[in-house]
Amino acid sequence: MTETRPPLPPFTRDTAIRKVRAAEDGWNSCNPEKVSLAYTPDSRWRNRSEIFSGRPAIVAFLTRKWSREHEYRLIKELWAFTGDRIAVRFAYEFHDDRGDWFRAYGNENWEFDGNGLMRVRHASINDIAITEGERLFHWDRAHPRPADHPSLSDLAL
Repeated sequence: MTETRPPLPPFTRDTAIRKVRAAEDGWNSCNPEKVSLAYTPDSRWRNRSEIFSGRPAIVAFLTRKWSREHEYRLIKELWAFTGDRIAVRFAYEFHDDRGDWFRAYGNENWEFDGNGLMRVRHASINDIAITEGERLFHWDRAHPRPADHPSLSDLAL
């Protein structure tokens, strides 16, 4: 049985935006097993300085990530697309075990197979320290980001 994850390439602007929002919603679930299913079984990743491949490695990476990044909230925004590739920019906020808050800014380049599963993910990310009062991402973590919550562009990020 072949796995599919619509929308499928080749992407239009509308389907690329839907793909980006689906990825955002998945990552905001902070569920490593669920998130890993959006990737091919042999998906190749570069995340900051880590390079790995395969769903088990994705699950292990995300498990480590979300055990350190508390109150994680992410916003992704389409940057560009073509055929089977999408580029996004994103920002997320979290606090560490000491209660110190951060906002991470980054860009990702994605490549998909014909079934809509991501086979390549390259992520470049930088963190800045923020105060709790500087946080901009406020929504109930039990739900996806509300449709009326400001985007990265709306927030001038």
